[in-house]
Amino acid sequence: MAENRHISDFRAENSQNLIPFQCVTNTPKVWGFDTEEREPMEFGYARVSTEDQRLDLQIDALTKAGIHPDNIFQEKISGVRAKRPQWDLCRRMLRKGDTLVVWRLDRMGRSMIELATIAKEFEADGIELRSLTENIDTTTAGGRLVFNVFAAVAQFERDIISERTKAGLAAARKANKTKRGGRKPVVTPAKLRGAKAMLADGKLTVLEVADTIGVSKSALYRALKEEREAAEAKQHDHLQRIGRLPKRGED
Repeated sequence: MAENRHISDFRAENSQNLIPFQCVTNTPKVWGFDTEEREPMEFGYARVSTEDQRLDLQIDALTKAGIHPDNIFQEKISGVRAKRPQWDLCRRMLRKGDTLVVWRLDRMGRSMIELATIAKEFEADGIELRSLTENIDTTTAGGRLVFNVFAAVAQFERDIISERTKAGLAAARKANKTKRGGRKPVVTPAKLRGAKAMLADGKLTVLEVADTIGVSKSALYRALKEEREAAEAKQHDHLQRIGRLPKRGED
């Protein structure tokens, strides 16, 4: 476990290496270093979602857990916000061997995926995590096991979201295809005449002609077929009237 010290304990010891962070409201009296050569420390992070809510409960719990008040980052901002200045500052301050303590896991992130991502980053950077409410401590084998379970659940959640996204995109493409085929403007007589002229010229494909007159390829094919069938039926009826073909029902 990281030694229970706070910033002021070693500020004088390392004054030549201190670089002050920009002052932000509710920021602990934290000084960064241009070197990572310092002893491991414990930090706390407390967050509520609105200005009307109070941080007292979380801060009291963190201090009772041994976190010096100067080392607690405090924030009043919704967890769904993409930018959380105090969290970002806390994250930059953490070094290998440090421990971050939170009152509850959802203070760090609002989704299992986000928490698993944070845990993976902490593991890669050698940062430990303690959550007081869930009694999780990644410095222990049990704590690491719990977070591995979280990571597995988060991956499962990612897979489910991915499958739903793919299914939604497929359904959208199908609906859009139906919309293009059934709801595009009909092939008016004028458009059909223009299409036939372009096709007779032989320089454009059916698809290119369809795009030119603003209809789908299938709609143009259907219009050409219907016109051809109508012309054939008209010719058939004409031949019947003049006696060139037997009438229906006659042998």
